[in-house]
Amino acid sequence: MLKDITFGQYYEGGSFIHRLDARTKIILLILNIVFLFLAGNYYSLALCSIFTAFVLTLSKVPARMFLKNIKTILPIIIFTSLLNLFYGTGGRVLFTLFWKLTVTTGGISRAVFITGRIVLLILISSLLTYTTTPNDITDAIESLLSFLRVFGLRGAVHVLAMMMTIALRFIPTLVEETEKIMNAQKARGADLENGKLLDKVKALIPILIPLLISSVRRAYELAEAMECRCYNGGVGRVRMKRLRFSLRDLIAAMGNALCCGGVIAFNILL
Repeated sequence: MLKDITFGQYYEGGSFIHRLDARTKIILLILNIVFLFLAGNYYSLALCSIFTAFVLTLSKVPARMFLKNIKTILPIIIFTSLLNLFYGTGGRVLFTLFWKLTVTTGGISRAVFITGRIVLLILISSLLTYTTTPNDITDAIESLLSFLRVFGLRGAVHVLAMMMTIALRFIPTLVEETEKIMNAQKARGADLENGKLLDKVKALIPILIPLLISSVRRAYELAEAMECRCYNGGVGRVRMKRLRFSLRDLIAAMGNALCCGGVIAFNILL
C-alpha cells in the first residue's frame, strides 16, 4: 500500500503541461476544483471528466501513477460512496437492509456522482506535483502571494512557500522510511496485520516512534544544510530561473475557460 503513494513526486518530462508556468498551473488547478464542485448534473460532470482526461493525456505522465493515487485512498472512496448510497433520497426504493438502510435509485445516482467527483479531484490535483518541480512550486506560491508584501509580510511569504514545498518534497521520503521501519519490525517478529483493532493500534507504536525520531533528525540535518549555505529567507534572494508567462499559458487559460463556461451552461440549461 505504501508503495502506491506517489503524491508529491515529480515525473520528469517535456510535455505541454510540464512547460506551463507554475503559477498558471496553480491558478487553473484552483479554478478546476471550484468548478468541479459547482458541477450540478451528469452533463457538467461528464464535461469535467473529458477535460481532465484530455489534460492527463497531454501531460504524458503514465496512467499507472494516477491509478496508484486512486488505489491509495480507495477505502475512503468506498466509504463515501456507501454513505451517499444509503442516505441518498429520492427515486424508487430498490431494497432495504436491516429495516432502516434503504437503497433508492436516487441514492445510487448520488453515490456514483460523488464518487466521480472525488476521483476527478484526486486526478487533477496530483497532476500539479507530477508536472512541476518543488522549486517551481515554491517560486510560484511566493509570486502569487507577493501582494502580502504591502502588509509587511515579505519574509513570511517566502517562509510559507518554503514550508509547503518542503512538506511536499518529503512525502515520498517519509513513505519510504515508513516502509523500511515496517519491514524491520516484521523481521523482528512484530505482527502488524493480525489481531483485534486495539492490537493493531498498539502495533503502530514501534513504527511511529522511530518514524518521529527519523523525521526530527532529518529536519535538523536540513536546517544545518540550509544554514551552512547561508540561507536567510527571502530577503535579498535572487532566482536563477525566473517565471514568465507565455503563449502556452494563454492557450491553457482559454481551454480551461471554455470548460468552466460549459459547466455553467450545463448547470443552467440542463
